[in-house]
Amino acid sequence: MKRPFGWAGLLLGAVLSLNVTAADQQLRIGTLAPKNSLYHQQLMELGEAWRSTQGDKAKYLVYPDGSQGGETDMVRRMRVGQLQGGLLSVVGLREIEPSIAALQNMPLMFRSWEEVDYVREKMRPAMEKRFLDKGFVVLAWGDAGWVRFFSKEAAVRPDDYKKVKFFAWASELEQQEIMKSLGYTPVPLETADILPAIQTGMINAVPSTPYFALATQIYTSAPNMLDLNWAPIVGALVVTRKTWDGLSPEAQAVVREAGRKAGGQIRTRARQEVDEAVEAMKKRGLIVNKPNAEQLKEWHDLAERLYPKIRGKLVPADTFDEVVGHLKAYRSGKAR
Repeated sequence: MKRPFGWAGLLLGAVLSLNVTAADQQLRIGTLAPKNSLYHQQLMELGEAWRSTQGDKAKYLVYPDGSQGGETDMVRRMRVGQLQGGLLSVVGLREIEPSIAALQNMPLMFRSWEEVDYVREKMRPAMEKRFLDKGFVVLAWGDAGWVRFFSKEAAVRPDDYKKVKFFAWASELEQQEIMKSLGYTPVPLETADILPAIQTGMINAVPSTPYFALATQIYTSAPNMLDLNWAPIVGALVVTRKTWDGLSPEAQAVVREAGRKAGGQIRTRARQEVDEAVEAMKKRGLIVNKPNAEQLKEWHDLAERLYPKIRGKLVPADTFDEVVGHLKAYRSGKAR
């Protein structure tokens, strides 16, 4: 497997810092993605498109492997002008526009990537307008697979996970409260802390895409994976409106097209590599636990109990209802 990294759960952020002076032009990009991963490669291609519009003195630098900090911090830095953009998951994007959480924080709501694509496309124009109104331009939409649960011990029922300690994003306070209310134990950490925490027993389970579990070797300490598509990992590449407005119309057109292509590549290739990541881990000892029909019903019952807690808290009520409406329309159309 050549590109074993995913935009994971909660588990990926990236930033762009653009500094332009009369003497030179520099576009600096930092990312949590490992060097030579799919996301790193797409950022490099986007940078080549930008550099082609800026002349010989333009410098383009990518800082992979998490040298630029967490997503919440990145958004704060963008707002004060220290950074000018970010390749962010919903964890960071919802700091800008809370309604984006509807694409990721509604577990078991989506049954397929086709449904994710349909709903995102329906919501995309209004969503991009909201980001623009808040000072950000969306250049690309991407995703990185489905969140699955990796744990030290085998677990297949929702109640099995009440015995373990879960990794949770330190910034996701509402999510932590919801987990606690249902009898689960979240442990707030940053991405860099996941592997040492699971190695030492500080946590026993990690919600993660297969990509991230393979790339970070999480599965070696948490060798059980629940074969359940809990939620899609969705993200976007955004730049500050100030940065965008500083580009010429010609440069905007080139970068916009490069962003569109990068988003398409990320979505297509990341989805193709999900099975490859699982197979690679299985060859190295991963145990895949598949819930039976009875256990699967327990998971869907849990999701139904979660929705009233999510609606209006993690996801704005009107956006939650909009997603449900789009899915009903999509499924009725498919039935016909």
